[in-house]
Amino acid sequence: MAAEIVNPRTDSNDAGTGNTGQEGSGEPLDSFDPAFALHRGGKMAVQSTVPIRDKDDLSLAYTPGVARVCTAIAEQPELVNDYTWKSSVVAVVTDGTAVLGLGDIGPEASLPVMEGKAILFKQFGGVDAVPIALACTDVDEIIETVVRLAPSFGGVNLEDISAPRCFEIEKRLQERLDIPVFHDDQHGTAVVTLAALRNAARLTGRGLGDLRAVISGAGAAGVAIAKMLLEAGLGDVAVADRKGIVSADREDLTPVKRELAELTNKAGLSGSLEDALAGADVFIGVSGGTVPEAAVASMAEGAFVFAMANPNPEVHPDVAHKYAAVVATGRSDYPNQINNVLAFPGIFAGALQVRASRITEGMKIAAAEALASVVGDDLAADYVIPSPFDERVAPAVTAAVAAAARAEGVARR
Repeated sequence: MAAEIVNPRTDSNDAGTGNTGQEGSGEPLDSFDPAFALHRGGKMAVQSTVPIRDKDDLSLAYTPGVARVCTAIAEQPELVNDYTWKSSVVAVVTDGTAVLGLGDIGPEASLPVMEGKAILFKQFGGVDAVPIALACTDVDEIIETVVRLAPSFGGVNLEDISAPRCFEIEKRLQERLDIPVFHDDQHGTAVVTLAALRNAARLTGRGLGDLRAVISGAGAAGVAIAKMLLEAGLGDVAVADRKGIVSADREDLTPVKRELAELTNKAGLSGSLEDALAGADVFIGVSGGTVPEAAVASMAEGAFVFAMANPNPEVHPDVAHKYAAVVATGRSDYPNQINNVLAFPGIFAGALQVRASRITEGMKIAAAEALASVVGDDLAADYVIPSPFDERVAPAVTAAVAAAARAEGVARR
């Protein structure tokens, strides 16, 4: 049956089950909270790209004309990219186990975030996206489900899936699918962090190879950031989790952290996060918690503090500014916001533009370099990363990613 195209936004004041404010008040939540008012009816709708004005239009858009297109695709499967939306649409897939800072809240509760992700794809990258929240958390079930959905999409953006499961899910899907599979919590964060760090180093007359970084958090973002920074030429990085520095002498490491220990911490540090910060050039926070001011004060002169936990940064900007040459957060109300929306729309737009079979490390580093270049000669301590609303961002990232895909041999057009 053909889908009916409707606009889900209505003027209904029906609060619905559970849609009330204070218990017993009977007032809908959106009567006093603008976030609920904005979300009523959802943030997305399906819109036709072709007119259906009369029987001739209907006969082309649906039967009998559609049968000719179906037959052609059956005979030449690659035509699906030209005659359907497949090559320009991304599945935003979650199991609801690691949503924002809310944790494991389930698939239904994750949908407002997935809808938000989808409209950011469209707003900032011109990429259509469909939110898909799965009612399963088993790794094998998630993989099999996404593989079966994949024929409808040109790419898969994995979102808010808890570590360490997210690593295996992404890796195995990349092995089984011939379309880009990208876990944004890992790689989007890493791309934007690298871009900001490149510009912070340039501002202070240093190269990445001159810097020693400390990352607080060995989850999805922390692991990906560490790997990308090393790939880009960072001098050294130590990663700390709740039990201290991830190092080869620890016996409690997961396979992911064991690999991380082999790649990082050339200085052979041990102990706590605070121990690692002594003399460090860079702090990158992706774990929450609080870093004592004394530990920040122990960092090297001209240090960078990227405290990206939301809503409360690991180091308050007022404290960080006492000791750091450059301060960045994950918040929009402070300068230098490390925001994934600077990366993922352009990365997917570039990959889809050339029908890339996957997103490579080179494509991600190209995205970071392009993002950093947007700042240009306006570089300043409070401007090492552009605003998400800078209209130059997505085109720059898109072009760089497409070029890198061609250079690395994963482009198919």
